[in-house]
Amino acid sequence: MTRLIEATPVDPEQGWVADHVGQYVDSNGVDGHEWRPGVRTLLLTTRGKRSGTARRTALIYGRHGDGYVVVASYGGAPSHPDWYVNLDADPEVVIQVGDRVMEARARTADEGERRELWPLMTAIWPDYDAYQAKTERTIPVVVIEPAA
Repeated sequence: MTRLIEATPVDPEQGWVADHVGQYVDSNGVDGHEWRPGVRTLLLTTRGKRSGTARRTALIYGRHGDGYVVVASYGGAPSHPDWYVNLDADPEVVIQVGDRVMEARARTADEGERRELWPLMTAIWPDYDAYQAKTERTIPVVVIEPAA
């Protein structure tokens, strides 16, 4: 199997996320890293759970120590987003933060970490609280740790 960092990922095909990912990639992170004032995004590439295909999406992130934190909110939908299902099956991921592309390992924060990291993320994107209120699932917080 090809290393994920060497794969050509499939990007979203339509909508604002597709436009955002396209701008981010085409500008090498100059356009898109700061999505809105004070709201930064990274590109996350996961390997498809069933297909094995590399798939890339843009996500709001926060920093915690040397790692990055993202939220699998899916806007409060009843199910997890595909990218989360993929990394839960294979935690080896690739992230692009601005112009830096790096291999990393992703993991779901445990309950204690989630209690600590949730306020960090809602300070960046307050709508996460509304998303959590509209779904019965506990929205996962994911810690992404770059490879050494």
